[in-house]
Amino acid sequence: MKSRSRYPVPALLFCLLPFFLFAGKPGKTKLQLDTADMFVTAKNSTRRLAHVEKRAFEPLEQPDENYPTIILDADKTFQTIEGFGGAFTDAASETFGKLPADKQEEFLTAVFDPVKGNGNTLCRTTIHSCDYSGEMYTYDDTPGDKELRNFSIEHDRKYRIPFIQRALKAAGNSMKIYASPWSPPAWMKTNNNMLYGGQLKPEYFKTWADYFVKYIKAYEAEGIPIWGVTVQNEPMAVQIWESCIFTANEEAAFVRDYLGPAFAKAGLSRVKIMIWDHNRGIMYQRAKPVYDDPAVSKFVWGMAFHWYVGDHYDNVRQLHDAYPDKGLIFTEGGMGSGWDSAENVAKNMIIDLNNWTNGWVYWNMMVDENGGPNHVGGHGGEMIRGDTQKGELTISPPYYYFGHFSRFIRPGAKRIICTSNHDDLAACAFLNTDGKVAVVLQNRTDIDKLFQIWINEKVVKYTSPAHSLMTVVF
Repeated sequence: MKSRSRYPVPALLFCLLPFFLFAGKPGKTKLQLDTADMFVTAKNSTRRLAHVEKRAFEPLEQPDENYPTIILDADKTFQTIEGFGGAFTDAASETFGKLPADKQEEFLTAVFDPVKGNGNTLCRTTIHSCDYSGEMYTYDDTPGDKELRNFSIEHDRKYRIPFIQRALKAAGNSMKIYASPWSPPAWMKTNNNMLYGGQLKPEYFKTWADYFVKYIKAYEAEGIPIWGVTVQNEPMAVQIWESCIFTANEEAAFVRDYLGPAFAKAGLSRVKIMIWDHNRGIMYQRAKPVYDDPAVSKFVWGMAFHWYVGDHYDNVRQLHDAYPDKGLIFTEGGMGSGWDSAENVAKNMIIDLNNWTNGWVYWNMMVDENGGPNHVGGHGGEMIRGDTQKGELTISPPYYYFGHFSRFIRPGAKRIICTSNHDDLAACAFLNTDGKVAVVLQNRTDIDKLFQIWINEKVVKYTSPAHSLMTVVF
């Protein structure tokens, strides 16, 4: 005998009504809006990443259009952050290796410690030499060695490998490292020279892909996992230093027919492949032949880009809008060492992050007292300078500005809605995995600016000093 329901159908529907009414509605992100911690770096003061105050939130249903306001919505989330960091160049590695032991520890704490320092978590290194190397070298200088029988990373054991190993330890072994080549060995190229551009000879496409595999496996044997690679640094730039030309179609073909399959065969499909690795200007054109071809696109995680020729910020957003499943990493930004450079770093980071960038990496982690070593005579700016003669470290303003992002926006954080009603206040905001919101706000004007942060009908108010960067955490 069939059993009958104890409740008639109308009564059952009435009992389930609350479920149907509320089950599909998005819940509010749980935020404790009691107080906010204010961290400030200001040009015209002694404050450097200083925790200056804890401010209370106040109720405010409707912000005034004329009061400088940063409006947040933590219920609308966007891209996930991979990390922030700098580059393990030979210049940085050699400078580090020549410093006294106590200054080495001071540097490691300042750059990698997640509590006491900037907590770098996404860093770049080079596949053999680049311009910021004391000499030009490769891992196989034997002409015609298609099987790479003479491949060796022995050169890197003196400075770079020990430096990265100690940095990984200082970072709690949570760092992601990606590697970029400036040029294949000269014997693989049309101009028989690592400098002045040239192209990879077709007969060495497979050998060059195998070179990547050997490099990754050799580094991982040293306890240095490789998170990703870029196919070629600045592939349309003929430089006086190591360089190599790839058109967009050539890069696509190399990835489709050689690099992607080589990684798959070697069990390295987890390694992220990034294309372009140069300026924002033509990034869409570089992406299209790769992303529109499923045979190439399946191997490519996303695009790497730089800032050297024009701003072109909107190109980053448009590329994301066209291909929303692909990642974006700012992979190199050389800079000066003054306050103007610091402000430029913050401006670029805020705009790139608001345009869907997943990570932001500056150039040399450190240079020596001469701005090198650099085997072609260049002298770059830096966040930290290591004087190998005096055994001293000098921290530059860009370091502090960078720390306002890297210390408080951690890997796994998601960007949230962050709008400003004041043209002189630029900001971005992220929801971290621990539930804390970090808002980075820049004032590049000559005057202090009153402002308020509004979220969930509450506000916290403060003053942004002239020429300052602030991080507000709650």
